[in-house]
Amino acid sequence: MKRRIASWENGHSIPDDFYGPLLCEVFGLSAVELGLNHESGRDASLMDVSYPASPDDAIEAVGQLWRADLNRYEPLLQAEPSEPAWNEASLRWLVAPEPAIPRQRQAGMGVGLGDVAAIKTTADMFAELDDRFGGDHARHAAIQYLSTEVTPVLHGKYTEQVGRALFSTVAEATLLAGWMSYDACRHGLAQRYFLQALRLAQDANDRRLAGSILSAMSHQATFLGRYTQAATLARAALMGISPVATPTLRAQFHAMEARALARTGDVRACEAALTAATKALESRNNDDEPEWISYFDEAELAAEAAHCFRDVNSAREAVAHAENAMSGNHVRSDFFATMVLADAHLRAGDVEEACRVALDALDLGEQLKSARCVSYLAEFRQNLSRVGNAATHNFREQAAEHRLWQATDRLSGA
Repeated sequence: MKRRIASWENGHSIPDDFYGPLLCEVFGLSAVELGLNHESGRDASLMDVSYPASPDDAIEAVGQLWRADLNRYEPLLQAEPSEPAWNEASLRWLVAPEPAIPRQRQAGMGVGLGDVAAIKTTADMFAELDDRFGGDHARHAAIQYLSTEVTPVLHGKYTEQVGRALFSTVAEATLLAGWMSYDACRHGLAQRYFLQALRLAQDANDRRLAGSILSAMSHQATFLGRYTQAATLARAALMGISPVATPTLRAQFHAMEARALARTGDVRACEAALTAATKALESRNNDDEPEWISYFDEAELAAEAAHCFRDVNSAREAVAHAENAMSGNHVRSDFFATMVLADAHLRAGDVEEACRVALDALDLGEQLKSARCVSYLAEFRQNLSRVGNAATHNFREQAAEHRLWQATDRLSGA
C-alpha cells in the first residue's frame, strides 16, 4: 500500500476506480480537485451526448461514464439533458441497419453465459433496492459494481451468442443506472445512461428492451416538461418494436404517450392513448412477456391514468384511478400513486382528505432516498399553500417530523 501511495504522490499513476472515490471521501474533495480527471480529451467525451457509432464505441463510452460517475465528476453529475439527443437517439435506432455483431475479441478474460447470469442476478438485486429505498440509496454501489466488475467482462473474449446476451444484460443494467440517476434528479447523467443502454440493446438485437429504454426517456422528458419530445419518444418505441411487441409493452408505451399528451392539454388524444393502453393490457399473456416488464400491471396503469386525469384537471377521475393504483409491492410507485391521490383530492376541494392521504404517503416514503419523491411533495406543498384552514395547519405540524417533508424545506427556502 505504501508503494502505491508513493506512486500516486510522484505522479507515476493515479488512483483507480476503487481507491479514487475513497480518497475523494477522505479529503472531502471532488475527483477534479484531486486531479483524477485531468485528461481534457476524455472530459470532452464524457459530456458528449451523441449516439455511439459502433459496439466498441458504446463499450468505451459506457465505461467512461461509469468511471466518471464513480469518481463524482461534477460537470457530469450536474449536466443538463440535451433535447436534440432524444430526437437523434430515437431516429438513429429506428433507421439502424442490421445489428452489428459484437466482435470476437482475442484478448481479455474468457466470458461465458455464466458470467452474464451473474451480472443479471446482481443487477436484479440493485433493482430491488432501488424499488424499495429509492434511486439514491444504492446508486453509487451499483455504479461501482458496473465499473469494477462489468467493464472487464465487456472487454473480454466471447462468442457472438454470448456477446448478444452480454450486451442485452448490460443494456438492462445500464437502463437501471439511468433510472436510479433520474430518480436522484441527475438528469444529464441519466440521459447519457439511457443513450448508452439503447445502443447496447441495439447491438444485442433486443428490440423489446430498446423500446422500453425509449419509454424511459419519454418518462424523463415528461418529468422535465419536454412534452412534445416525450410523446415522440413513446411513439418511436411503439413503432420500433411493432413486429415483436407484446401487449404489456404496447400498454406501457401508450401510457407514456398519454402522460405526455395530458401535459399538453390534448384531452381527447390522451384519453385515446389510455384506452389503447387498457385494451392492450387486457390481452396480455404473462408467459409471453419479458421478465423485466412484469411490474406493469393494472395497478401501474391505474397510476399512470391518475397522473393523466390529474394533469387535465379531472380531479374526480384522478381520485378514482389513484385509489386503484396501490400495488402493495412497489414502495416508490405506491408513494407516487398516493401523492397523486392526495393532490387529486386537493384539486377536488377535499382538503382534509388530501392532508390525510399525504400523511399516508409520508409514512410510506420514510425509507426512500429519492429526489423525485421530494419533487412530488414540493408540488403538493405549493398547492397546499393556497389553502388556509385548520386542516392544513395540523398537517404541516405532523408532516414536519418526516425526513422527506424536511427535504422540501430546502427546495422552498423555508
